[in-house]
Amino acid sequence: MTHEISRRTLLRGLGAAAVVAPTAAWLSSCSSAEKPPAANAGGTAGATGGATDLLAKGKKQGYLRVGIANEPPYTKVTADGKVTGCEPDVFRAVVKRLGIPDIQGVITPYNGMIPGLKADRWDAITAGLFMKQSRCAEVLYSEPVIVSTESFGVKPGNPRHITTVQDVLDHPDLKIVVLPGGFEEGILQTAKVPDKQLIRINDNRSGVEAVIQGRADAFFLPTLSLRALHEQEKGFEVTPPVEDAPKTGSGAAFRQSDQSFLDVYNAELAKFKQTDEFKKILDKWGFDPSAVKGVTAKELCQNKG
Repeated sequence: MTHEISRRTLLRGLGAAAVVAPTAAWLSSCSSAEKPPAANAGGTAGATGGATDLLAKGKKQGYLRVGIANEPPYTKVTADGKVTGCEPDVFRAVVKRLGIPDIQGVITPYNGMIPGLKADRWDAITAGLFMKQSRCAEVLYSEPVIVSTESFGVKPGNPRHITTVQDVLDHPDLKIVVLPGGFEEGILQTAKVPDKQLIRINDNRSGVEAVIQGRADAFFLPTLSLRALHEQEKGFEVTPPVEDAPKTGSGAAFRQSDQSFLDVYNAELAKFKQTDEFKKILDKWGFDPSAVKGVTAKELCQNKG
């Protein structure tokens, strides 16, 4: 079994940065020269709502395509091209139980994930794409796999004392880095933080560098993502979880026409959550497997934004 992104897929994806997000040199969805597939290409579910076709397609070709980021611990692409991270590892395990041996990943910015799903560039999103009202109106989410908290990446000693969203509102001179289309951008916009306070940067490394170099006061990102970055770069620190940020969580996202597949997936996911393998995957990536107990997609889809 292989867990690798093909060289062609990765290079094709990298060529799309100018189309999907002009400032993202390394994130992608598909080539600017590539014609988007028809919505029903390859036998996937389309206007007929035959989501069972997605299961049949996956079994026939031996994989499903997934839109991912490259944001550990949610998603990660290793130096040799392996697709891993908490979300893809759980998704791979569940679809394997459904008779689909593997997954293939395509790296894309968060604000390109749902459009790419709708354009049939991938079959699901497994990227830690947190649930909120606007997203839940466009896609079908599985029941959650992870529940997460948010933090700020700040200069050592947190000289501006940034610990809450309210702190950002109270100090209009603060500049906060967010990922375009990310859940954190939505939190600040919902709180009515003025747009002039937001610095949109498309990759985590550049976001951290903006804080270290003094071009921004903080980087707003999931706590575990910032901690993973801190393991590689010690020039900043991570605040405790932000108390006035909403509870966040994610699961796999599918096209609205894939309800039948979602039903099958959710049933298998519920069984998988009871296994030691599920606990091991979440433990490996630093998540608490008990945190998701009792949390539903319906609940998380009430998040504003």
